[in-house]
Amino acid sequence: MSGGVDSSVAAKLLKDQGHEVAGIFLHFWKEEGIAGNFENKCCSAEALLDARRVADKIGIPLYTLNLAEIFKKQVVDNFLSEYGKGRTPNPCVICNKLVKLGYLIKQAKKLGFDYVATGHYVKNYKFKYKLLKAKDKSKDQSYFLYTLCQEELAHLLFPLGAHTKAQVRGLAKKFKLPVAEKPESQEICFIPEKSHNEFLKRHLKLKPGPIVMTSGKVIGQHQGLPLYTIGQRKGIKIGGTGPYYVAKFDYQSNILYVVDRYDDKILYGQELFAKNVNWLAGTWPKLPLICQAVIRYRHKPVKCVITKTSKNKFKVKFTQPQRAITPGQSVVFYQGEEVLGGGIIC
Repeated sequence: MSGGVDSSVAAKLLKDQGHEVAGIFLHFWKEEGIAGNFENKCCSAEALLDARRVADKIGIPLYTLNLAEIFKKQVVDNFLSEYGKGRTPNPCVICNKLVKLGYLIKQAKKLGFDYVATGHYVKNYKFKYKLLKAKDKSKDQSYFLYTLCQEELAHLLFPLGAHTKAQVRGLAKKFKLPVAEKPESQEICFIPEKSHNEFLKRHLKLKPGPIVMTSGKVIGQHQGLPLYTIGQRKGIKIGGTGPYYVAKFDYQSNILYVVDRYDDKILYGQELFAKNVNWLAGTWPKLPLICQAVIRYRHKPVKCVITKTSKNKFKVKFTQPQRAITPGQSVVFYQGEEVLGGGIIC
């Protein structure tokens, strides 16, 4: 229970269904020594107070669990390492697998609980456990959960999967929960700024270098390659001209290549390669597989064909070229409403 609307309503729904419910508030890592003594957005003192108020209102116990060490090691360190290598990671995918859900399921089972329930907007289907998109497609979070396995799905409940966000807000008001009007936070929880660049500047050794058009013309200087991602426009900061879009990186020569057209063909790719692929069914599908793929959160699913290329890699070929395929991001595979699996874009 984070002290937000979603987890609060999820707890209330389960209590009303007759479950024996206990709330868990997770303490994650927070960065020390910056202005305002920043606290992690999802586990601040204010969030804990809200969670306690909700638990008292519902009539359930609330416990706290300190996961700062594992969160720093598995999520924050991975985030910095991936950016330092020129990739764009998705910390929420890692957090759900290794911390927020994966680790918590293990702890819950040790304590004698049958399930871990969350406020994610996603459905699970209890027959050879499947993961499905939520009813509210604008809030669907199935993209972040493709790393789950059958054993984990067997111990997860998603009470909000059949509700829209508006309905959840309505339920919070109906139940008179003290967080009914609380706004939601969508930034990366362990970063105080709206942009992650200031965080990267504090934790990575960045080396400025030239910004070069793909034609070879030098037009400016970048602040350090990890601060940029494929397809990016905002933040390139070349005064008086533009717009420009990040096209590719040369880490050996420390060059940032850009183009001046949004639809430049260099920004599009017909295929990608994925590693660390997980299939939720627990077994590989029959290949080649025709399905839909999502290459970033909120990206529109596109038709593709998946084939195997080596022991650890799969090739994903699209029927139409896709813009800004970004190494480090997750590609998630769907068959209609069902999540089949996914992996990390190489």
